[in-house]
Formats: sequence, structure tokens, C-alpha cells
Amino acid sequence: MTDAAPPIDRPGGRAGRTPRPLPTWVGPSTRLVHGDRRPDANAGSVVYPIYQTSTFHFPEEHSESVRRTYLYSRNENPTVEGPEQLLRDLEGAEAARLFASGMGAVSAVVLSLVRPGDEVVALADLYGGTTDLLRDLSARFGVRVRELTDADARAPESVVSAGTRLALIETPTNPLLRVHDIARWAAACDRTGTVLAVDGTFAPPVNQTALAQGADLVVHSATKYLGGHSDLMGGVVAGSRRLLDRIDSARALGAPLDPFAAFLLSRSLRTLALRVARQNESGRMVADALARHPAVARVFYPGRSSPEEEAIAARQMGGRGGVLTLSLRGGGPAVDRFLGALELVHVASSFGGVESLACAPTRTSHRHLSPADLSIRGIDASLVRLSLGIEETADLLRDLTTALDALPVGRAPE
Repeated sequence: MTDAAPPIDRPGGRAGRTPRPLPTWVGPSTRLVHGDRRPDANAGSVVYPIYQTSTFHFPEEHSESVRRTYLYSRNENPTVEGPEQLLRDLEGAEAARLFASGMGAVSAVVLSLVRPGDEVVALADLYGGTTDLLRDLSARFGVRVRELTDADARAPESVVSAGTRLALIETPTNPLLRVHDIARWAAACDRTGTVLAVDGTFAPPVNQTALAQGADLVVHSATKYLGGHSDLMGGVVAGSRRLLDRIDSARALGAPLDPFAAFLLSRSLRTLALRVARQNESGRMVADALARHPAVARVFYPGRSSPEEEAIAARQMGGRGGVLTLSLRGGGPAVDRFLGALELVHVASSFGGVESLACAPTRTSHRHLSPADLSIRGIDASLVRLSLGIEETADLLRDLTTALDALPVGRAPE
């Protein structure tokens, strides 16, 4: 009988070695590819495995009162920790938490930080689900909510007061892609002790880091650019440990990200920088080209609304993204004909994926708003929001231009 063979030294395995921390000098794309190099207890897998389990084995004392790293997947799971770590590092945050959807993340922020009688100031241009949440809190729990017009939001010093508990802004906004000055908002909130939360879903952290501009919290719908493949739903909150410890209490509402979605998100984050670079390029080129088409009354794209917004965007955004909105001459009927003529671009809501999408905001993202609310926001039936994917830019331009040429306004000049 021979002796048993010694254990194989597999990197990351039980007999293996712990991966070294990444050097501080590596860039965002390198960090996204290599930032989740954690030793796996069972094998030397390069890709971190899915811990598809609801619960974990108790420690020797067989008691939940004895704290260990993992107990129950609603509270913690090693597969979920990977993308949390990547997003924390990418945002320059002390901590990050993942939730089952973008609204799960927003709800966690609001419900954990705001109490009856508190005041919240919020852009009128926030995502519709966030606006609905704030209005519901106002009606049922006595939270005072002030919705700000775009003009109001240009001077945060005049709207944030000592009684304001939370300020919620989105930049760029949906669907008109307006850009707001995060640093100016942060300064106004700092003077009053107000928590500033920024919804940065339209500007993933390779394009904009809100915390570096002074925000206290940044929220993303991970369903969009971070996931990037239209096959998962998720949300993330990043910020200080002090605030994230408070937000952790909202996990009792039962909205954590599940392990399989976390695995998909980890996969997606590896290519985030490459995908967004292509979308930035296509966004700029398509916005330039379609602004010259006779069927287009106006193109909305980050920084293009005014010289003031261009200065803000140039200062706080490294890239402008792949979403733009067209105002078509001919209103709703022109929108219908344009959407029906598209061949490559899917007619669907959402954005940030590898495939290009088009939708009419008045019938999708903002369909719940009254005519008065739409008018205040400058949203009408002539708008089409485009989310550009990673297809060849020339192919997208041909598809979009051909659909525009089919409108009664006539063909674009040769």
C-alpha cells in the first residue's frame, strides 16, 4: 500500500496561495477584470463560483448567536460580495450593497434615511418609480417632498435648507439627458448636513464617479449599463460605511441580489469599460449625425442643452454615454412611423445593453405621469429615446437614417 499523494498546490485552493492585492496604480478596466480574485475554498477556479444556497453550515457551537462570515443568503453570500467589492472600488467608496433591482436600491436609501416629518428635495426629472415612492411616502407617512424644476435645481443653495434630510438628484436625467452639477449640490448639502444621493444610472462609474464630486451616496440600476446584456436585474448603493450600515437595515425588507444574478453581474463588469467606450463613441457620432437630419427637430445628449451644461459635463463626466433622445417633427405619428421602420434597433424600453433599443418615453418610462407633469418636464409625444449598443456605428446610422428618411419631412440631403 502506497502513501497518499500530497495535495496539489492549486492557486486559490485549500493548499494554494491567496492572490495578492491589486497594485494601486492599475486602471479601471484592469481592476474590473482582476478585482475579484478571491481564493476559492474548493478549487483554483479563475471565475468565482456561484454559491447557489439559501443557508450555510453553523459553526461548531451550532448557534446563530455565534457570528461567522456567512449564515443566510438574504444577508450575505460570497458570490454577491464579488461585484459589491468591484463596484465599491470603482466608485471610490468605503462600502457598496447590491439589491434585487434599481428600485430596491433607491427604496433602501429613502426608507433607511428618512422619517416622518423629514424633508426631501428631489428633482422632478427623477426616474418615475422614485417619484412614485416619494409621493407615496408624502401621502401616507408625512414626509415633506419638494419636487424641483430644472430651473430650481440649477441653484441648490436656494432649495436645500437646514430642515432637508435627503436630497435626491439624477444626472444625466431621463429622457432629456440634462446634466446637473454634483459638486455644487454637494457643497450646498454639506452646509446643512443634508445627505446627497445621486442616481448615476445613465452615467456608469467609468464615465462619472459621483462620490469623487462630493456626493454622499451613489445609486445605480445595475440592470442597465452595469449588467449590460439585458439578462439580469439589480441595483447598487455605494458610499460611506456609516451610511451603508444604516441602509443595511433595509435588507430586512427582503430585496437582496440573488447569487445567480450576482454571478452574471460579475461577468458583465469585466467588460464594462470596453462596452461603455464603444457606446460613448457611437453616442457622440449618432448625436452629431442625426442633429442634421430634417426630420429631427432637436437632439438631446449630455452637455448639449446649453454652454453651462457643457461645462459641467466636461468637468464631471469622462464620457457622455450611449443614450440620446430625438424630438421628431410630426409628433406622435412621426414617432410611430419611425419606430415601425427600424430594422436593427429593437423597439423596447430599458437601456445600457449591448443591443440598441428605441422607445417613446410618454408610453414607457413616463407613461404614469399626468399631462401637467409631462409638460413641466418638457416631455411630449415627439420624443424617441435611443439606447445605442455595441453594434457597428455605421450600421446603426444606416438603420436610424433610413427610418428617418421614411418620414413625410423628406430625405436627408446627400
